[in-house]
Amino acid sequence: MMLNAGLVLILSFLGFLIAGIPIGICIAASSAVTILLALPVDIAIFTTAQKMVSSLDSFTLLAVPFFILSGVLMNNGGIALRLVNFAKLFSGKIPGSLAHTNIVGNMMFGAISGSAIAASTSIGGVMVPMGVKEGYSRPFSASANIASAPTGMLIPPTTAFILYALASGGTSISALFAGGLIAGCLWGAGCMLVAYLVAKSRHYTTRLDLRDRSVRAIIVQALPSLALIAIIIGGIVFGIFTAVEASAISVLYTMFLTILIYRTIDFKAFIGSLIKAIETTGVIMLLLAASSAMSFAMSITGLPATLSAMILGVSNNPVIILLIITAMLLVIGCFMDIGPAILIFTPILLPITSAIGVDPVHFGIIMVFNLCIGTITPPVGTGLFIGAGIAKEKVENLLLPLLPFYLVILVTLLLITYVPSITMFLPRAMGL
Repeated sequence: MMLNAGLVLILSFLGFLIAGIPIGICIAASSAVTILLALPVDIAIFTTAQKMVSSLDSFTLLAVPFFILSGVLMNNGGIALRLVNFAKLFSGKIPGSLAHTNIVGNMMFGAISGSAIAASTSIGGVMVPMGVKEGYSRPFSASANIASAPTGMLIPPTTAFILYALASGGTSISALFAGGLIAGCLWGAGCMLVAYLVAKSRHYTTRLDLRDRSVRAIIVQALPSLALIAIIIGGIVFGIFTAVEASAISVLYTMFLTILIYRTIDFKAFIGSLIKAIETTGVIMLLLAASSAMSFAMSITGLPATLSAMILGVSNNPVIILLIITAMLLVIGCFMDIGPAILIFTPILLPITSAIGVDPVHFGIIMVFNLCIGTITPPVGTGLFIGAGIAKEKVENLLLPLLPFYLVILVTLLLITYVPSITMFLPRAMGL
């Protein structure tokens, strides 16, 4: 019975997904069908609804809509251009300086907005045409933009780690943020290394004309935006306020910045930002509720225990097990958005990694890093297709220029997977 229910859960989910049904409905529907096999109709319906509602009854979840609203306001408030100008200060005469500016800009704006897509469109929309104008090849400029866009989903504040903390049963958000900061910076540094080597071999040089006065003006204009990162990360990591309090502070600070200081958002734009944030929050909450129903269905079918036994049966070597899990997550990330993937697979994979002695914080960083790669890889990667659209380039023309970026990102993934101290030293140093 348990085996049949497990097969029904998997096959019905894949069937609904292939049929083009929205993933939130796929998760809920396949879960309901599976629970009906194990429980009477009235109990199954009541229990499923109860699980879905109770999963949203969490104080920590308040951080999600606040961080989303803060990101939308930042995206609509003209922050990107100020950060682009600030990022230029770090590139100077370095070969491929405009590509480096794009990468650093994506890291900063992605961290502020919490969205790889927002970073890719806002920063890349400015930098890719600028690079082409300076003689860079369009595929190279687009590849640097696409490859570095996901860094914002690792550098805090980011909802991905909040979702993982919930799905894992209460892993420290502060520790995840501290470790994610290191992982995101390593990803960005790897992209800059590739951009440097490619630009040097092709003689892509750009002399940025920045005089003393313009440098001071750029720093003054960008500092208020950058201060948000310092306030949020510093406040959470050093225990000044919780993640929920930080999310509310980020909204107030962003409103102050975009409405009163920069004056880039009026009342109409503010209402539009609220509506966008509400829509995005609704989608995430539906996914969270549906995923809780699937977790309940999986617990009934014994699927996590079965999968755990299968993987642990292959080998008891932590190196092999982590390699298997990494390969699984890379494939999952290619076909599924990061939010649903975290909510569905964390309850399955976390017990396996815990059994081989992997810290839950370390595994959370590994998981998010893996799934971020999927956002820029075929066949479904939204970051890849949106980045190609921004650059006005065909996706097939970008795959070869992206290969060295993919290689460096994968090497970075293996480093943080098998050398835990790289990302764990900061959380441990801070006692998190």
